[in-house]
Amino acid sequence: MNLVSLNQDLQGKTPEQIIEWGIGQGKSMISTHFGPYEAVLLHMVTKLKPDIDVVWVDNGFSSNATYRFANQLIEQLKLNVHIFAPSRTSAYLNIRYGGLPELDTPEHDEFTQFLKIEPFNRALATLNPHIWFTALRKEQSALRQGLEVATEAGDNLIKVSPILDWTEQDMRDYLTKHHLPNELDYYDPTKGPQGRECGLHKVKF
Repeated sequence: MNLVSLNQDLQGKTPEQIIEWGIGQGKSMISTHFGPYEAVLLHMVTKLKPDIDVVWVDNGFSSNATYRFANQLIEQLKLNVHIFAPSRTSAYLNIRYGGLPELDTPEHDEFTQFLKIEPFNRALATLNPHIWFTALRKEQSALRQGLEVATEAGDNLIKVSPILDWTEQDMRDYLTKHHLPNELDYYDPTKGPQGRECGLHKVKF
């Protein structure tokens, strides 16, 4: 697949048109952490493909509010959720690292591998998708400002970001229009400061 020409073709398309294109390419999935504004893309995608595989890497560090929100949205949108958890518990990791490891250290890289990369690899091996929908947006981080809608994420895996150019106001307006809940009390132990990448979107699978 020629990603340069593909991204040229996708320029100016609506998120729904991009999603329709992605669904037509073969087996697809969408990932979520049930954090802020996650209901937007989940709603968009499931309107067009209600039974799409939804991957949730439940890292065990989420707040009670996040778990309540996840349960509410799973019921409201009737999500076909596949939950993948780390092979090490949060209690084990807390003891291993004496709390959260310092950013930009080998220990933090290993922590991220345990918490996100390994369980997500298991999700890919189990579901074997060709298209991976994500809710990445350019305004979220410096890395994401340089992204294209479609990128190569691994062998025979294309990551598609239909709302890449959307602003936070666009997200709020969509939630209001479609009467969708939101969850702002979200915590990611791998990220550190806001705008920092967690690691999942910096690797190829």
